[in-house]
Amino acid sequence: MQTPHHQHPPHRRQRGAALFVVIVFVMLSMLLALWASRTALFSEMIVGNDADYQRAFEAAQALLQDAELDIRGEMADGSACIGPPCRAYQPNSLQFPADAKEVPPLLTQLEAEATRCKHALCVRRVGRQDFWNYKTATTEIPSAANTTLGEVPLSALTRIDDETGLPLHAARYGQYTGAANTTANGPINPILTATNPERGWYWIEIMRYSDTANNSTLITDAATNQLPLNLDLQVIYRITAVALGRKAETMVVLQQTYARQRMKD
Repeated sequence: MQTPHHQHPPHRRQRGAALFVVIVFVMLSMLLALWASRTALFSEMIVGNDADYQRAFEAAQALLQDAELDIRGEMADGSACIGPPCRAYQPNSLQFPADAKEVPPLLTQLEAEATRCKHALCVRRVGRQDFWNYKTATTEIPSAANTTLGEVPLSALTRIDDETGLPLHAARYGQYTGAANTTANGPINPILTATNPERGWYWIEIMRYSDTANNSTLITDAATNQLPLNLDLQVIYRITAVALGRKAETMVVLQQTYARQRMKD
């Protein structure tokens, strides 16, 4: 009995189509992975920039509030200043005018300063208003006609006194109010406590509200030549707060005008 003979089909030649398909899918997978990683990195950069800006914005707001307390002569909790670190108890610190007669001498003293500011008190800026954009003496040279207007770089306005370790022409958060930026768990906003380098300051411009002697009234109306504010003195204050974020390009500048009202009996 003969064993049946099985005939095998002839071998087909492999043309590599499967390998080509696999390579295509691998390349597509790599492109998708690269796109996903770049998208994640870009989203992380956006979130990081926004978080840095929000942190600087909150620091600038805190500086504005701290400046208001400084003007009113109050501590961080709103109580009256009865000791250090308030201005009245700081050696050689300039004081806010308590009487109309004190305004001209104070403004004259501030105008004699090269920066037109001292201890965060300044005369009204008559040159460039965006002084924070003039960061260093090498970034932009002001014209010769404006050098007498207090147009100095931000680096000069934030210069530190070597003896006291405090700003000569600006004020830190809590410098005159005792406001603390730390809790048991650490600093609330690291920008406000940064000292090397510093990242947050405020300046207070003392501006005449009404000056009938030379008719240079700052704010007027047609009826009375003066808005009916119940001012304690005929001056108002413009506060400028600057906060720098952790990133080099992050800067927040907030300004507000503050008029101290006379308390009614």
